[in-house]
Amino acid sequence: MEPAVRRRVEVLGVGVDPLTADALEAEIARFVREGRRATVLNVNAHCLNLACRNGRLRAALRRADLVFCDGEGVRLAARLLGERLPERITYADWVWRLAGLAASRGFSVYLLGARPGVAAEAARRLRERHPRLRVAGAHHGYFDRRPGSPENEEVVRRVNAADPDILLVGFGMPEQELWLLENRGRLTARVALTCGAALDYASGRLRRGPRLLTENGLEWLARLAVEPRRLWRRYLVGNPLFVLRVLRWRLGGGRR
Repeated sequence: MEPAVRRRVEVLGVGVDPLTADALEAEIARFVREGRRATVLNVNAHCLNLACRNGRLRAALRRADLVFCDGEGVRLAARLLGERLPERITYADWVWRLAGLAASRGFSVYLLGARPGVAAEAARRLRERHPRLRVAGAHHGYFDRRPGSPENEEVVRRVNAADPDILLVGFGMPEQELWLLENRGRLTARVALTCGAALDYASGRLRRGPRLLTENGLEWLARLAVEPRRLWRRYLVGNPLFVLRVLRWRLGGGRR
């Protein structure tokens, strides 16, 4: 049975699917079952800030089969624009549920990204929690990702040789989205998802912030507390800029 048609919620010119985690998992399972090559991306305030000035990132988001909300800032923006997104789905938590879905349905996964050794360690820890999980392969993200480079061609070959049902790509934004935009047509994985730092979290290399923050819509503040030098500009400059852009969008009637 086909799922009900959902109207995407537009935030700063990017369509976001109003999905709960359960609905997202049902869609992924459907994509795998149908054998189609689907792309699933996620957006937060940082991603939408990048998309405002990066046309190729906007193109990647437009072409995706699903775009889900991965940030309370995006939910707030939707409310300011008179729309509603039902849930924030953040990979630090959801990657474990995704592994559980794959294990229960017999789907294979390939983990691509992070520093050398991290993806393999993430695979080990995910299998510890979900022993039936089929890991088709793991590879770090520190390779020459330029189109046509020998290293890039070798990674594409390895992923295709493993032929996973689900491919997780964690290079960070916007590199992961642009890499899929360039290479998705040659990748045979049934579903490809971008996952940011999910492999770092799953491996235990990156810790979550205080639960008081992560469970109350302040994931950004928790991440800033853990990695202040790397993330201060993204949040202390980027978050106010995002709110300003949303307010300008609202006052301008949907125009930049």
